[in-house]
Amino acid sequence: MKPNSGTLVINIMNGGKAEAYEGVYQCTARNERGAAISNNIVIRPSRSPLWTKEKLEPNHVREGDSLVLHCRPPVGLPPPIIFWMDNAFQRLPQSERVSQGLNGDLYFSNVQPEDTREDYICYARFNHTQTIQQKQPISVKVFSMDSLNDTIAANLSDTDIYGAKPVTERQPVLLTPTGSTSTKVELRGNVLLLECIAAGLPTPVIRWIKEGGELPANRTFFENFKKTLKIIDVSEADSGNYKCIARNTLGSVHHVISVTVKAAPYWITAPRNLVLSPGEDGTLICRANGNPKPSISWLANGVPIAIAPEDPSRKVDGDTIIFSHVQERSSAVYQCNASNEYGYLLANAFVNVLAEPPRILTPANKLYQVIADSPALLDCAYFGSPKPEIEWFKGVKGSILRGNEYIFHDNGTLEIPVAQKNSAGTYTCVARNELGKIQNDVQLEIKDPTMIIKQPEYKVIQRYGQVSFECIIKHDSTLLPTVTWLKDNDELPDDERFLVGKDNLTIMNVTDKDDGTYTCIVNTTLDSVSASAVLTVVAAPPTPAIIYARPNPPFDLELTGQLERSIDLSWIPGDENNSPITNFVIEYEDALHEPGVWHYQTEVPGTQTTVQLKLSPYVNYSFRVIAVNKIGRSQPSEPSEQYLTKSASPDENPANVQGIGSEPDNLVITWEPLKGFQSNGPGLQYKVSWRQKDVDDEWTSVIVANVSKYIVSGTPTFVPYEVKVQALNDLGYAPEPSEVIGHSGEDLPMVAPGNVQVHVINSTLAKVHWDPVPLKTVRGHLQGYKVYYWKVQSLSRRSRRHIEKKILTFRGNKTFGMLPGLEPYSSYKLNVRVVNGKGEGPASPDKVFKTPEGVPSSPSFLKITNPTLDSLTLEWGSPTHPNGVLTSYTLKFQPINNTHELGPLVEIRIPANESSLILKNLNYSTRYKFYFNAQTSVGSGSQITEEAVTIMDEAGILRPAVGAGKVQPLYPRIRNVTTAAAETYANISWEYEGPDHANFYVEYRVAGSKEDWKKEIVNGSRSFFVLKGLTPGTAYKVRVGAEGLSGFRSSEDVFETGPAMASRQVDIATQGWFIGLMCAVALLILILLIVCFIRRNKGGKYPVKEKEDAHADPEIQPMKEDDGTFGEYSDAEDHKPLKKGSRTPSDRTVKKEDSDDSLVDYGEGVNGQFNEDGSFIGQYSGKKEKEPAEGNESSEAPSPVNAMNSFV
Repeated sequence: MKPNSGTLVINIMNGGKAEAYEGVYQCTARNERGAAISNNIVIRPSRSPLWTKEKLEPNHVREGDSLVLHCRPPVGLPPPIIFWMDNAFQRLPQSERVSQGLNGDLYFSNVQPEDTREDYICYARFNHTQTIQQKQPISVKVFSMDSLNDTIAANLSDTDIYGAKPVTERQPVLLTPTGSTSTKVELRGNVLLLECIAAGLPTPVIRWIKEGGELPANRTFFENFKKTLKIIDVSEADSGNYKCIARNTLGSVHHVISVTVKAAPYWITAPRNLVLSPGEDGTLICRANGNPKPSISWLANGVPIAIAPEDPSRKVDGDTIIFSHVQERSSAVYQCNASNEYGYLLANAFVNVLAEPPRILTPANKLYQVIADSPALLDCAYFGSPKPEIEWFKGVKGSILRGNEYIFHDNGTLEIPVAQKNSAGTYTCVARNELGKIQNDVQLEIKDPTMIIKQPEYKVIQRYGQVSFECIIKHDSTLLPTVTWLKDNDELPDDERFLVGKDNLTIMNVTDKDDGTYTCIVNTTLDSVSASAVLTVVAAPPTPAIIYARPNPPFDLELTGQLERSIDLSWIPGDENNSPITNFVIEYEDALHEPGVWHYQTEVPGTQTTVQLKLSPYVNYSFRVIAVNKIGRSQPSEPSEQYLTKSASPDENPANVQGIGSEPDNLVITWEPLKGFQSNGPGLQYKVSWRQKDVDDEWTSVIVANVSKYIVSGTPTFVPYEVKVQALNDLGYAPEPSEVIGHSGEDLPMVAPGNVQVHVINSTLAKVHWDPVPLKTVRGHLQGYKVYYWKVQSLSRRSRRHIEKKILTFRGNKTFGMLPGLEPYSSYKLNVRVVNGKGEGPASPDKVFKTPEGVPSSPSFLKITNPTLDSLTLEWGSPTHPNGVLTSYTLKFQPINNTHELGPLVEIRIPANESSLILKNLNYSTRYKFYFNAQTSVGSGSQITEEAVTIMDEAGILRPAVGAGKVQPLYPRIRNVTTAAAETYANISWEYEGPDHANFYVEYRVAGSKEDWKKEIVNGSRSFFVLKGLTPGTAYKVRVGAEGLSGFRSSEDVFETGPAMASRQVDIATQGWFIGLMCAVALLILILLIVCFIRRNKGGKYPVKEKEDAHADPEIQPMKEDDGTFGEYSDAEDHKPLKKGSRTPSDRTVKKEDSDDSLVDYGEGVNGQFNEDGSFIGQYSGKKEKEPAEGNESSEAPSPVNAMNSFV
């Protein structure tokens, strides 16, 4: 054994026999902590025995019979490589008829006279001993039928009847394997070799299939002329029945090989080293799989654990060892052995019980330098047991670092994702466990980035001139930059004409080869920047040039050497017009099939004036020639005389043959028909053939006219077919076509995915799982799965809404998918359907899931009114999207002085049921800034800000104006832009706060486009405008601005016009004539009621209801929610008293709950929702959302805007 090593050396070069060292070896490494052992190492000497002596009789075989020459090599270690050669050491040729089997024998499917020879020699090569053993030569004598007849005739009289039977063709018979079935066992991960060799005349062709499945792609290979099937890296999935089929013109024979894939043990979870501190718990897990299932056994320090020293902290539970309250004496090396009849696995795992105080391995006061705005990584490598906890501090008296601006890695490293100038300083890493504490300081310096403040620019220079590129840089004063110039991403040429200065590159006496891209690269030890510019070298202004032109057309075309498939064409070139002719283009016309259409034939160099052209049969040719120079192409020459070629059978078959079913019971075979000149003769037809794949059916054929489709009816649903299409004409058939695989028609899937499960990840994202449907029930090409999901209700508002189903499509055989864009704190339903080329299968049962609470949106508004000397009144609206149960509001405010500096921040928590607050004890004549947001149990939502000013003291210079009840804003602004859109127009309204006499304008454009904003001027100082001429069904962006105030615009709003309708819908509620008509109708109804009351008192009846139904105006009838017809109008809020000032408050602020025209009250979003006829949903039904019947799904197709259709 080597010193200071565990390596064992066996050397027999100086004597000794290898057999003496044959056996099983194992290495054991031991110290005071335990013992580890290695796998068993088997040593066996190689052997290359001689062939046994045997007497070989000559083989006499009749022509056409089969023959097997046996090799029977000696058993060696490792097994020898077998090959057949002759006396001249030349390998014997092999083919589909003659081939070597896996056992080394030489098989003849049928013998021929040329197989007669006396030197068939089998060789065995033993690679390990580098020796080759030779068997005695084998003699083969083949008797042909002619020689047999001559022999018989020489021995019989003339009156005798003699003659051997002629060579007869025979059906295939398997030479190996024998019988109709056999079995094969192979180990997982090995190479599977299956062999079938058949006898027969003509020589059979071998084909392989797997019953009930496909041969694995990318792992299947065919060898020995397809007689051997090779599958690499086999797994349990490759088990099954493999069928080899030997076929010739007289029939076929087959053999089924049942393959079973076993597996030696392989790891699922190998045991890993375990470091524990005294008193801790831990586990060692050893999990393996195999076929058959391996057994697990444990050893401790190389000794079976059953007889190892007792350890009370250790408990063995099958494939797991559980440690409880370990002590230092529990340290040991454990071995896990997983074994079955095909092999074993052995792994060592060291359980080390340590009690170590923390140690920091990073050098003290290590300096880190980082460029500003780049990430900084500060190391704190540590060790200890128990595992220390790491904390970071900044500065001498700094507090522990926390927050989103830092990332703390498990290895102790502190990451600052974006290091700023103020990030520089001393950082302290502290590691502590139960046994102690240690700390280490590191330094961080932040450097300014290197920049090129003047980059090189594109230059155009005349030849022999001088050019200069500038590259002026700015860098951190403590870093030393180096500037490098490159030409076309390579070093500058070694030429004294290139002068590199401090800030520039100068090129003297520029030549054409200086043309290219020049790059300035600036490097420091921390960063690198570069900039490039292109140099274009042009010639000096030329002298007046010669006039160049396209060549004149060739002439005098002549045809000679006419043959069936070729002809010679010659011509005389025209004038080249000062530019040499580079090539000639020859075109042809087929006057028989496409008269007047010229096709490209070929082209030849400009120095050539004759060419031999290849021709096709049954074409009436004429030719023309076009000359080409650098200027362009000439006009075509005059056509040559015509030449009609003779007919022939087709040379090619149709292309792009496909077999795709259009119905569940048919197969549509299509192809691209041959073009006219490809037919090669009259009477073009097609022979269409098909048969079901893998069922040994005969071909079914039909001859059809010159069409491009044939439909096979009565086929099973979605089964594979072999299809081929062969062209023929009056003179014969085209060559045998190749086969393509098609499928009969698909049908809708039969079953729905099962075991649908939903895992809610967060308030807006969920993951859905399902079990795949069996492929046989798909009945078509599996395209994927569709997940339908929809919101049932919001858990915070407890109100139902119009159901809008969304769809996500997952391509392929996926069994899970993500559902994005969910609304927090809501109840959802979903189902899953499988999709094939025909359509969707049945839906799985609806699955209900709920999303958790999220943070709310900002409050809908914040108004500040009633300013006094020391108080302000705040009013607010609840968030549009609470996303949960509101718990409270948070108000923060601080004063702002005349230099816009902010004062101390005051925070107030407000109950969730409040909507106003009076702030008292404020400073007079002081501007305040307010920050307001709402909270749920999850956290705080986004905030809304506002500013206001308390009024001056009565002794001050300024006093509030009479009737002032609104706080003046800090600056002019436009806010609360609202839109109400119809089919081709939209009403835009807004609120303005600022100087009087402002001139407004409205800008709009299509949402999502990059077109310029369209501008409309508003007459006067009105706060509304009507946009006309809009496109129906289109989303627009709109914003409002004021003339003369640069950059002063409102935030953008998005609205969508209604879809186009047969008749335009008009919002008549705002029309003057409609208001007058309603007043007249109300008066008429009042009179009718009085008359009805009088007649009723007299005992008479009056059909008021019928009269109302007969005269009701259809324009004002609300729509029923169930069938879209007009029904009775009902709104509980109509009977509530109208609050004073609720229509238009004094401060010109239109509250969302008071607005009659805002689309925010209807539907889900700001844009509102529309019915199919373009009318507003909820226009006449108040602010309540639709509440569909329980369990009733929407029958409408999902909206293309909201439905999410994407393959994942």
